[in-house]
Amino acid sequence: MSVDVCELVRLRSRHPEAVAEAAARRTRRPLLNDTGRLMIVAADHPARGALGAGGRSLAMANRADLLERLCLALSRPGVDGVLATADILDDLLLLGALDGKVVMGSMNRGGLQGARFELDDRFTGHRPEDIERLGFDAGKLLLRIDYDDPGSLTTLESTARAVDAMAARRLPVFVEPFISRRDGTGRLRNDLSAEAVTRSIAIASGLGGSSAYTWLKVPVTDNPDDMAEVMATSTLPAVLLGGEVGGSAEEQAGAYEKWRGALQLPTVCGLVVGRSLLYPADGDVAAAVDTAVGLL
Repeated sequence: MSVDVCELVRLRSRHPEAVAEAAARRTRRPLLNDTGRLMIVAADHPARGALGAGGRSLAMANRADLLERLCLALSRPGVDGVLATADILDDLLLLGALDGKVVMGSMNRGGLQGARFELDDRFTGHRPEDIERLGFDAGKLLLRIDYDDPGSLTTLESTARAVDAMAARRLPVFVEPFISRRDGTGRLRNDLSAEAVTRSIAIASGLGGSSAYTWLKVPVTDNPDDMAEVMATSTLPAVLLGGEVGGSAEEQAGAYEKWRGALQLPTVCGLVVGRSLLYPADGDVAAAVDTAVGLL
């Protein structure tokens, strides 16, 4: 579909209540369908200042283009829903693109990419009460832990309280954990070794007073063959994240193969993938999304 930016601006400026009205009208569905599998398209990167995709540093900076890509992805068979921040979800509500879809609100985006305070990842996005008020279906939060950075403790505690608040509302929350560290240039890197991912899963699984509504959102390890042992760390349901995929067709194909194997594991229920599907190497969003759906 073609996005009419002028119409979005008109609604936002003259009828801001239209967002809440669209949320109230939205047709809802269960988190999982009959297959028990979940395919979610992620677009919460811009709010953390992470605008790059496929080798282009500002690929996600054009909002109309991003919305058109999202609407196309959401229209493909087998796509269950979207993960995004309030600004993007509000646009999608106004566009009528979220009927019958799973809607996940992104909760903490304060750890801006490249900032010195990146690991003090404050909850600057959706609050549990916002997700409940808007009738959304789940929340997602990012938990990066650097044993050498005190900011990680703030995020860890805030995450536990968010898990509690979501469980009190009987709302699923997807926790995306990493063990992270800064390299010699000060850039934050996520450790995807089997040991690090195992530790991150163990830590995330134990947060809060109840894990009844907690899901995990996990990366595929550097060596995909390690995933069976890594995922044995917890009985919580999990989805795979897409992560950063290079700009070549070969790298995209390699990502698909990594996901294919991990999706066979008993706790892995689906995919939450963003940039690699919205900005594929060949530019064909529909084909990229269809390929990912086919892995399920």
